[in-house]
Amino acid sequence: MYRKIMNYLECWKVSEHRKPLILQGARQVGKTYSVLEFGRNHYENVAYFNFETHPALNKTFEEDISPEYLIPILSHISGQTIVREKTLIVFDEVQLCERALTSLKYFCESAPDYHIIVAGSLLGVAVSRERFSFPVGKVDIKTLYPMDLEEFMLAMGEEALVSKIRKCFENDMPMPFAMHDAAMRLFRQYLIVGGMPECVLRFADTKDYILIRHTQDTILTSYLNDMSKYNHLNEIKKTRIVYDNIMVQLSKKNTRFQYKLVKKGGRASEFENAIEWLSLSGIVSQVYRVEQIKKPLGNYRNIDAFKIYVSDLGLLCAKKDLAADDILYMDEELNDFKGGMTENYVHVQLMINGYTTYYWESERGAEVDFVIQRNGRLIPIEVKSADNTKAKSLKVYMETYKPDYAIKLSTKNFGFEDGKKTVPLYAAFCI
Repeated sequence: MYRKIMNYLECWKVSEHRKPLILQGARQVGKTYSVLEFGRNHYENVAYFNFETHPALNKTFEEDISPEYLIPILSHISGQTIVREKTLIVFDEVQLCERALTSLKYFCESAPDYHIIVAGSLLGVAVSRERFSFPVGKVDIKTLYPMDLEEFMLAMGEEALVSKIRKCFENDMPMPFAMHDAAMRLFRQYLIVGGMPECVLRFADTKDYILIRHTQDTILTSYLNDMSKYNHLNEIKKTRIVYDNIMVQLSKKNTRFQYKLVKKGGRASEFENAIEWLSLSGIVSQVYRVEQIKKPLGNYRNIDAFKIYVSDLGLLCAKKDLAADDILYMDEELNDFKGGMTENYVHVQLMINGYTTYYWESERGAEVDFVIQRNGRLIPIEVKSADNTKAKSLKVYMETYKPDYAIKLSTKNFGFEDGKKTVPLYAAFCI
């Protein structure tokens, strides 16, 4: 399956300023597959080391972590001759070996010709520990997210449809009805399947939603296990409660995260560590309210007002135990959940494209779902789960801040009118 991360890895390989690369991200997003596929296609051989399946590897790094000491030993362990620039060295689940991560500093300083990529599922959690020695300034860092809708469509063999969507987005030109309808169906399938590569691959092969749900449940179980294995004992229960409650809060009309909905009388001091753990693990992300529309937006965020979205739509639906047909036909019983689910979907697509998102709220309660900086301009984005695009809040925002243009995402076709760029939900990956 095509992953956009390949373009980044190809540029990393030939960069004059290349450093050892840390590829981070939540479990099951495809880090190992992407790195090994890249290695097979662009190097003579790959020397692969997994600290989870072979914990004895840790002993190799206990005595000496200099490249001249490690390379001969690693060559012997892997059965691969490690050659400068021709071999890709891969350390997987590196969060389980602190010394291996620290060794990257010395590879960067004294042996930069060795190409090294390390992957980890809980690196954010690991490096937050006080004792963890992180090679600051000596590594490149890239986050891999679940597959976006474009990658999902390509996995379904819809190259021509993707090309048409991008063309219509650039030219604000309506899609032919049949293609628009087909893209909307793929969008709804993506909500059910999500972007976890194993789920996408199985769906492409079988179109079996029951099999996909089983795979998703397995991933959710691994997340719960991580919450127990890599967390402080007194935080395990709180982390699980917060994770479960995120799904509930996305069903509210006001999707702003509220501690009192987690627990009666709940406060930030009780649950903020749990939220931080979930964010660092890549399972969720926070979107803060911005008080002023000025650059840089991050300077004007309100750290006490935020929304929380999950990293994968398929896992969201699995966690809520939503039936595939209810999503495919947008059953009316889902009306309370549609808004939050669609917001979550758009946030994921924007995050994958590298945007830091914020939301805006006026003193009188008008709210714009997202504000991003795009091509140097601050752009508001309104999200609707259906074709009702009467966005009163967006109108208030535009009258107040007079942006160059605004983006409205809904089930409507492409268009541009009154300074508003109308974009179908399936084309969020184009932004």
